[in-house]
Amino acid sequence: MPEFASRAIGPTGRAPVTLTSSVIICAYTMERWDDIVRAVESVLAQTRPADEIILVADHNDALADRAAATFPGVRVLRNEETRGLSGARNTGVRAARGDVVVFLDDDAAAAPDWLGTMLLHYRDPAVQGVGGSATAVWSRGARPAWMPAEFDWVVGCTYVGQPTSPALVRNLVGCNMSFRREVFARIGGFSSDMGRVGKRPLGCEETELCIRLSQAQPDAKVLYDPAVNVSHRVSADRHRFRYFRSRCYHEGISKALVSRLVGAGSGLSAERSYVLRVLPLGFARALLQALMLRPAAAGRAFAIAFGLVATATGFMYGSLEQMWLAPHSETA
Repeated sequence: MPEFASRAIGPTGRAPVTLTSSVIICAYTMERWDDIVRAVESVLAQTRPADEIILVADHNDALADRAAATFPGVRVLRNEETRGLSGARNTGVRAARGDVVVFLDDDAAAAPDWLGTMLLHYRDPAVQGVGGSATAVWSRGARPAWMPAEFDWVVGCTYVGQPTSPALVRNLVGCNMSFRREVFARIGGFSSDMGRVGKRPLGCEETELCIRLSQAQPDAKVLYDPAVNVSHRVSADRHRFRYFRSRCYHEGISKALVSRLVGAGSGLSAERSYVLRVLPLGFARALLQALMLRPAAAGRAFAIAFGLVATATGFMYGSLEQMWLAPHSETA
């Protein structure tokens, strides 16, 4: 969910030629095999080649074996931690040798200049993390007419409200992000208490990590550059309103956990701006279009209101759950 600019920044110039990179792709199911192939091939086709590519199979030996046989130039690892995206990412980080550790989702394909553009920003020694945009590729050919662009974060893509030029942000989007490898040595890896496990639509592990980074190193810069672009495929099941409802609700649960781990001030700072500024404008725009007899706009207005309520409900439930678990964990 949202991350907003604190201030815009200018270009950072050319990156040192000695800066090395490790690209990590985490995969969990053979159902995405074609996507995985596209993701790996897009990294192999970079104008600035990655120094190493690591594919982590999340407790799926068949997937690991097939990947090892198919991609001879790729380091294929098995998740050494608990099942889930956080554990798989941590496994990749431990094995990475590059100065910059880059994460690409298994259903995303990077633009040819993706890595080179990303690494340019690390010329500034204060930059500790760099991420970019994700263009939705709707598997059914077109986005659902009811789907508001303000909620494209639901499908892991760039949404209305994000910066349109390079800017400092609170957190990065998980499908397209990078950090200096030393960050993980300093603050630890992704929290195993958070993140997606299989198809369960939880998240926010990258949000928690970025906030933890800013708390440990207040002068650290986390940068979003929309020119650092990937195409992110939206599978058919994510076109349905049922997924939208579930993803919003589970985002609220995830935000409640983030707030417990890093504090409500940091955990909800960007969301306040999003709820008070972006969503009202989007709702008003959709409602106006609906009054002009555009039926799909009425669906978007409803989805904005519903998505906000579903996320808030998830947050309230998650907060109550955390309050109930806290005293029990202390006495355990």
